[in-house]
Amino acid sequence: MSPVRILLADDHQLVRAGIRSLVEGLESMSVVAEADNGREAVALAKAHKPDLVIMDITMKEMNGIEAMAQILSQSPAPRVLILSMHSTEEFVRRAMKAGAHGYLVKDSAPLELPLAIKAVMRGEIYLSSRVSRHVVSGLMRGPGGERPESSIEALTARQREILQLVAEGKSTKEIAFALGVSVKTVETHRADLMLRLGIRDVAGLVVYAIRNGLIDIDYERG
Repeated sequence: MSPVRILLADDHQLVRAGIRSLVEGLESMSVVAEADNGREAVALAKAHKPDLVIMDITMKEMNGIEAMAQILSQSPAPRVLILSMHSTEEFVRRAMKAGAHGYLVKDSAPLELPLAIKAVMRGEIYLSSRVSRHVVSGLMRGPGGERPESSIEALTARQREILQLVAEGKSTKEIAFALGVSVKTVETHRADLMLRLGIRDVAGLVVYAIRNGLIDIDYERG
């Protein structure tokens, strides 16, 4: 049987090293590439066509949920297992809604990782045992009991992408260059963001991005 080809995406090198060590200790598992931000993860997934992507949510350049959406649009699409420090219902719901096949929190016991990988590769949905009962019940609500869309989900993918880059301290010109759009387009999106979110300055956008897991609270700007 061919080994399961895995792409790791996490912006902490030590975390990736730990995951790689666990994965490569398993039978028929192989790490084919590593990414330290969401944008790189999208490119590496396209280049290596892994069977599985193990991905963090809060990463530089592009967060894991936005990166996952782009990766899942590729053909053939890999399966995606989220491995995150966030265990609240909001993050789990957003990840699963975006197409994640499993969700594991980082303080889980190491033995949960192979269980999650095997379940996801069997076509099952895996939720970490550390994900609380209310999270599971929230995900399993019927159509009449679904929660309203959060403000972050109401933004377009491009708006969320620009929001993250603004919060990371990128200039308008840097954002325009990174996304291949005009400075005017970036300025328009930023103005629309502030209007939709009711935020009047960049500092407010940074706080909003931190609260929604787009950047780490200890992220060093500049």
